[in-house]
Amino acid sequence: MAPPVYIISRIADPIFAVFIGVSAAALRINREEKDKGKTTRETIETARRRLGFFKSS
Repeated sequence: MAPPVYIISRIADPIFAVFIGVSAAALRINREEKDKGKTTRETIETARRRLGFFKSS
């Protein structure tokens, strides 16, 4: 039986996959919000509010 083949390493492959997935989701959300007429800053502020990160100003 052949040994498993990894792109980067046994540990880094899953981390890399999660990073790529989160990045793809963020890009898609940003693109869809821009189609609705919102800016990137408005999209980020909305995400922060929904996730519970509030501005300290």
